[in-house]
Amino acid sequence: MNTAQTFLAAGEAGEHRTLIITLFAVFVVATLVITVWAGRQTKDAADFYAGGRQFTGFQNGLAVSGDYMSAASFLGIAGAIALFGYDGFLYSIGFLVAWLVALLLVAEPLRNSGRYTMGDVLAYRMRQRPVRTAAGVSTIVVSIFYLLAQMAGAGVLVSLLLGITSDSGKIGIVALVGVLMILYVTIGGMKGTTWVQMVKAVLLIAGALLLTFLVLLKFDFNLSDLLGSAADNSGKGAAFLEPGLKYGATGTTKLDFISLGIALVLGTAGLPHILIRFYTVPTAKAARKSVLWAIGLIGAFYLMTLALGFGAAALIEPDEITSSNKAGNTAAPLLALHLGGVDSTWGAILLATISAVAFATILAVVAGLTLASSSSFAHDIYANVIKRGTATEKQEINAARYATVGIGAVSILLGALARDLNVAGLVALAFAVAASANLPTILYSLFWKRFTTAGALWSIYGGLVTAVGLVLFSPVVSGKPTSMFPDVDFHWFPLENPGLISIPVGFLLGWLGTVISKEEPDTAKYAELEVRSMTGTGAH
Repeated sequence: MNTAQTFLAAGEAGEHRTLIITLFAVFVVATLVITVWAGRQTKDAADFYAGGRQFTGFQNGLAVSGDYMSAASFLGIAGAIALFGYDGFLYSIGFLVAWLVALLLVAEPLRNSGRYTMGDVLAYRMRQRPVRTAAGVSTIVVSIFYLLAQMAGAGVLVSLLLGITSDSGKIGIVALVGVLMILYVTIGGMKGTTWVQMVKAVLLIAGALLLTFLVLLKFDFNLSDLLGSAADNSGKGAAFLEPGLKYGATGTTKLDFISLGIALVLGTAGLPHILIRFYTVPTAKAARKSVLWAIGLIGAFYLMTLALGFGAAALIEPDEITSSNKAGNTAAPLLALHLGGVDSTWGAILLATISAVAFATILAVVAGLTLASSSSFAHDIYANVIKRGTATEKQEINAARYATVGIGAVSILLGALARDLNVAGLVALAFAVAASANLPTILYSLFWKRFTTAGALWSIYGGLVTAVGLVLFSPVVSGKPTSMFPDVDFHWFPLENPGLISIPVGFLLGWLGTVISKEEPDTAKYAELEVRSMTGTGAH
């Protein structure tokens, strides 16, 4: 057993374990207090779905970055860099560049065109019921993929801290996170979720800044020494700092890299939990400002993941990282432990603080995701499809709360199965599904006059089925030691990310469905949408 595991599992860690559990409890109680406080101010649907549209550009930018910098960013990327060097850092680049697509193409028109959900924009000039149903289904599927990653991260993190090694213990932790996220959303709605995300963004950036400072201090602020030590300690030598360690050995892995890059860059603009954040600000100008703040905060954070990943590679043996978690998800907490001193109280304090911050990160992101999917179910499917627009605001909010419980239960079940997969890789799958099903439909709706209901349905369902189908038959689910089901092999699709195939299919089917349908597009509605999306005239 390695030093960190010995420290975490040994009897001598009793006092540290008490400290760790106390810090965790403080974070959870503090966020629940914020949620209850915000929940008391939630009076109507606008409060529940959009926080009453009262947040400033800076506040929303902070909340957006809190929503976006997930456990995948903190745990998954640090682990990917620690194990694969240069190739792991590609996640950081992809996640950051994706924001430019969101800013330039989607943020402002979406804020101007909709009320609460992505379905509002898509159904504006189409037949309401089929398009809202498709938008609701897509939102829920993408959110559940993303929730998988957060649940897996939570299970890994808390298991490491509490010294839990049994599978049943890890599943119990995933269930605990699921229950907490259900409480957050049902009590606090968008107001509670936004405040939790703002607090969490400050904590995460502060935690990453502290670790980055300590890593650089260890190497006298000499980046060259840090990278050299990381390369030497990794056992891979100079190859650790060059492209190709993970995505260059064969033609398939090179294609996988292209697929991953496309999914990361295009996925953000189709993520439902990010899109609904633009409805929480009062004006389009505030929406633009919030994206600019988010880019600055997220950019700074992803630069720091370099220090976290290479710091972990330099200071921790690769075997120690992989024996704690096969996918490397515990590299950042282990780095905190090593920087503070493996057998010291400072090490325990730093480990507990960083892990509590990561746990707060998971809770904030799962709350945002659950809110997006339950809102879409209540507003798009229940209120506009099942009740045909006759539901009262109270009925709609109650439907969202029931949906939260259902989505939470599904996420707990799937999160338990995905507990050994790299969380950054899992999030990349959610990005691929979002870019395949949602992005083509959003862009066509906003910018193509001829686009019809048939095109929207073909695009959403076609992109969704293609992306999810390819994932099910990929090495992520079966056929490899790191798969969700490692003991069986039914994969025939060679790539770990379906984006290379499924994203073009989504765009192609949207075009094809429109071209071959006999439906006449509503040009008057399109003209109205165009004016509203570009100017904000008539926006809610």
